[in-house]
Amino acid sequence: MSFIECVRISFRSIRANGLRSILTMLGIIIGVAAVIAMVAIGEGTSSSVASQINGLGSNLLIVSPGQATQGRVNLGAGSLNTLTLADAEAIETKESVSGVAPSVNGRAQIVWGASNYSSSLEGTTAAFLQVRNAQVESGRFFSNFEVKQQFNVAVIGTEVASNLFANNSTNPIGQTVQINRIPFTIIGVLKSQGSSGMTNNDDRILIPITTAMSRLTGGKNVGTIYVSAASADQMEQAQADIQSTLRSNHNLRPQTADDFRITSQSDILSTAQEVSSSMTALLSGIAAISLIVGGIGVMNIMLVSVTERTREIGIRKAIGAKRGDILRQFLIEAVTLSLIGGIVGIVIGVGAALLISKFGGMTTAISVSPILYAFLTSSLVGVVFGVYPARKAAQLKPIDALRYE
Repeated sequence: MSFIECVRISFRSIRANGLRSILTMLGIIIGVAAVIAMVAIGEGTSSSVASQINGLGSNLLIVSPGQATQGRVNLGAGSLNTLTLADAEAIETKESVSGVAPSVNGRAQIVWGASNYSSSLEGTTAAFLQVRNAQVESGRFFSNFEVKQQFNVAVIGTEVASNLFANNSTNPIGQTVQINRIPFTIIGVLKSQGSSGMTNNDDRILIPITTAMSRLTGGKNVGTIYVSAASADQMEQAQADIQSTLRSNHNLRPQTADDFRITSQSDILSTAQEVSSSMTALLSGIAAISLIVGGIGVMNIMLVSVTERTREIGIRKAIGAKRGDILRQFLIEAVTLSLIGGIVGIVIGVGAALLISKFGGMTTAISVSPILYAFLTSSLVGVVFGVYPARKAAQLKPIDALRYE
């Protein structure tokens, strides 16, 4: 019996028991669709996170306060705040560094006319745009002179602008608002940057760091220092320069641990992608269990088919069909059943990923590798779970098969 004839018989058998075949393929369809959808969501999330992290700045290094210890209790990150504006100025002198933007953060109530809105407040310097990879959509950013002179000027995010001036056609530029009851003039609106994890980059107010420290936060220390390395090749050198500079500024002895922490953009990206990959693998593994269930369904239906077609097998053997012909026939039928389920599952999985991206508010990325993986897996399921029923059919003796009622 030729291969083409075996495939033709397989399709005829599947059509003859249509409902039973569909129910058998259901496990494979669900498994393949779930794997493709989960991988698409995982890859899309990973790509989105990478884009958000890269949007924080170019060749970015983040210097944050260290951890204080009381007794044997670690008080957590940021509990040892020794960073100052002088530290930022010292770092800026290094050749491996192209820009430095110190930052202090807090919350602020901003009022304009009858509008009252609470937003995050960030005090920073004129280098913010370069270091943090931001752009001004309208107006301008504050200058170094305005930072030094502690001007009451502010640059707001698009969400702040839309909330304050939602019911008014007034241009925000030039308007005077009250930030924690202190008048500030809006001089610019930032271009939308979206969200980075739990942080909404469009929901913030930027003011000169000196103004924030003297009139709003009341602190003398800097919360975070953002540093842009001169190039990607100088990231390690910039990190070493920052470490040596801060240790010197803080008069730390050689045996004393750093009272600050330096995190690179690549470290954050690597950690985020590892977490995303682990979650994708976990979800895909759970979804793949459906493929095993589907494989068991294929084995079950093929065993039933062997029982139902025992006399047919006997007749084929009596007229000259060899053991290999019977084995090949039933194995091809099992693989065909699995492949049809796999193809339908691929279509549903790709469709589900597209629908999730369009209506679910999640980023998805469909790639060829999970589709090939799903196709090959469905084929393998047909082979693995079809071997036993096929062997059972091939091992039937002609006389016993013909005698079977």
